Amino acid sequence: MRLKFVSDVHGNIAGLREVARQPGQLVVLGDLIDYVDYHDAAGGILGRIFGATRVQPFIDLRLAGEFDRLRQLNHDLWDSIPDPMGTLTDVVTALYRDVLEAIGPDALLTLGNVDVADLWTEVAGGQLPYLDGEVVEIAGRRLGFVAGGAGRRIGSVFGGPSPVWRPFMRTHQDYRAAVAALGPVDILCSHVPPAIPLLRYDVVPGRMEMCGPGLVEAIDAHRPAMSVHGHVHQPIARRLRRGRTECVNVGHFQRYPTPFEVDLR
Repeated sequence: MRLKFVSDVHGNIAGLREVARQPGQLVVLGDLIDYVDYHDAAGGILGRIFGATRVQPFIDLRLAGEFDRLRQLNHDLWDSIPDPMGTLTDVVTALYRDVLEAIGPDALLTLGNVDVADLWTEVAGGQLPYLDGEVVEIAGRRLGFVAGGAGRRIGSVFGGPSPVWRPFMRTHQDYRAAVAALGPVDILCSHVPPAIPLLRYDVVPGRMEMCGPGLVEAIDAHRPAMSVHGHVHQPIARRLRRGRTECVNVGHFQRYPTPFEVDLR
């Protein structure tokens, strides 16, 4: 049995469809959609709705780390259309339908921090519910899944009385509980990496990215063969060992649509 891991799809439906056709079990580790495409201002959800000219300043502010101005610009963009929640819901729903059509109901899937959990459940939950705090056995191996990200900002990143964007962010306590629910596994599957600096640091923006509370503790306690994740697009280290566990960033699928493959022997 071959496992095909992908993460950070960010709207690359064509690449996802191609990998799904290949032999093996597809495992998707989240970030199915793309709020902003930093390589193409016309892409991503903002680009689809507002166009490249209005989105490019958003990208510039994000890359410059000017988050106060970024939040204000985001508010201004959404305030400029009559039904921001309805518009966003329509776009994300259409993208999730495309994902489900591309991978089918036999994939294994969890969600990332940019995903909107209630919309995925509405669109695909009856056929392909996302995995969180759950274990799936394949070819005698236990794969444990933890969804989303963890941080201090919970709910809408941009706040406001009618928040538009509802990323999958959970409290540290909630994330740890999902990890603890897994118990011993052979492959630990998450969107965000364990709290290991070489896995967390993204060399392009030059900062530590989000990590998953409790993942390192689970690795040390249960010593799985592998811990697989995504989230960090340009890490210092794509793979390293912690004890007997090989920790692997499965790659930025949007830009490099090749799965990380594991043969179960």
